[in-house]
Amino acid sequence: MSERKAAIVTGASRGIGRATAVRLAKMGMDIVFTYNSGSEAAEETKALCEAEGARVLAVQADVSKSENCDELVAKTLEFCGRIDVLVNNAGITRDGLIIRMTDEQFDQVIDTNLNGAFYMMRAVSKQMMKQRCGRIINISSVVGVMGNAGQVNYAASKAGIIGMTKSLARELASRKVTVNAIAPGMIATDMTAVMSDKAKEAMKAAIPVGEMGKPEDIAAAVAFLASEDAGYITGQVICVDGGMAI
Repeated sequence: MSERKAAIVTGASRGIGRATAVRLAKMGMDIVFTYNSGSEAAEETKALCEAEGARVLAVQADVSKSENCDELVAKTLEFCGRIDVLVNNAGITRDGLIIRMTDEQFDQVIDTNLNGAFYMMRAVSKQMMKQRCGRIINISSVVGVMGNAGQVNYAASKAGIIGMTKSLARELASRKVTVNAIAPGMIATDMTAVMSDKAKEAMKAAIPVGEMGKPEDIAAAVAFLASEDAGYITGQVICVDGGMAI
């Protein structure tokens, strides 16, 4: 096995995923990350991580397909020889009031956000158990903690991630594998950029600190949970939200 640690970050072509991949690269890890579309953005992430000294493999993959997740883990082991950190970040939204929400809108969000996280955790667990070490960090959302009108599908997926996190933490603890979740609040990303100004102002008004967070705020929390300092923390949900969920 390589002496360098290796991390998988799903959905890392931009936003929280990119910031996380770069932060882990700064910690001395080699990086394997996925992107679903946008090869130019993926190349930018790759270059940023390589600038930090990391070996990087970018893989175009749809995590809602279990076979893609299994292939990703196989490629990571071939490329790095080990898997120390998994960050389940890939996610989508298909917002709408429930009376107008289609089966497709609901299923798409569950398939990517919830099923994708499950497929990735299942795929890495065997290797991490064999290594007797590992960090699984799931990106949930304050919406999964608090709920939000117009996002029953997204809230269901993110609340489900919290339940899976706590359950898998119990399963893997004896093998020194920790499983935790981070619940971001209002973070300035491409996903929030499409919101109307009125919606953004309403969200800001609900944040005690009075401003949106940055992708780097989430990456910092991931870096802590991925570090040796967090070895006795498992099954927890850390809200990085400026106080929204208080």
